[in-house]
Amino acid sequence: MPAADSMTRTVRAVLADDERLLREQLQLRLSESWPALEIVGVGRDGLEAVELVNRLRPDVVFLDIRMPGLTGIEAAREIVDLDGWQGEIVFVTAYDEYAVTAFEHGAVDYLLKPVERARLDLTVLRLQARLAAKTSAAPGVDPDALMKTLSQLQRQMQTSQAAPAPALRWLQCTSGNATRLVAVDDVLFFRSDEKYTRVQTADSESLIRTSIRELAPQLDEHKFWQIHRSTIVNLAAISVVQRDESGRQRVLLKQHPEVLEVSRSYSHLFRGAG
Repeated sequence: MPAADSMTRTVRAVLADDERLLREQLQLRLSESWPALEIVGVGRDGLEAVELVNRLRPDVVFLDIRMPGLTGIEAAREIVDLDGWQGEIVFVTAYDEYAVTAFEHGAVDYLLKPVERARLDLTVLRLQARLAAKTSAAPGVDPDALMKTLSQLQRQMQTSQAAPAPALRWLQCTSGNATRLVAVDDVLFFRSDEKYTRVQTADSESLIRTSIRELAPQLDEHKFWQIHRSTIVNLAAISVVQRDESGRQRVLLKQHPEVLEVSRSYSHLFRGAG
């Protein structure tokens, strides 16, 4: 838990993320790490973020990097240009390459999704120190240096968009009336279920609307193999591959009783098995 805020006035924050579940998770984590922080506005995209900051003038802004309308970096550039605003910016991202660059320049801080408590505690301590320094004679962040950092981040983001997207790490799944985050590495297998795809972990079953065809390119090909037009399996979850009398291959799992069939078009993946 970070040290108690030594400033007498309330510190106010705005956060923006286009994914509702991640917005809510960040709000919860902030309430635990920085109880005195007042979240005065929550946006769903970069345009809303700029409007909220312009109207509410918060001390801290938490911005997802990839958002519709304006990206977090584009929104940050507009926010820094707002007349009289001298707050702090924290980027929230699933992509390490942007975050590391921003952090190295020291003009902004960052959090990786999903936000972990220990990393957030460190960010809170840094923010508290920077905000406290602004109330003293110590100089704040140089706006020109901040703009330079944002320009470099924007160029890096534009370059990376031409490169293959990083493998999917987290899924937003539904289970009954609940929505939760599931780490992709914890998934034993994915299986088509009418309009949905079933997501099976060792201890739970949930659903996503993404089809197997859409999902397959987003997964790490070194960890997940499609073994049937309706099934993708985590290689680390496989106990053994057996071949029956007809020559069909079946996958037995370490942590689940379900047996997965390997279609003939994918049987070459386990050549020699059974």
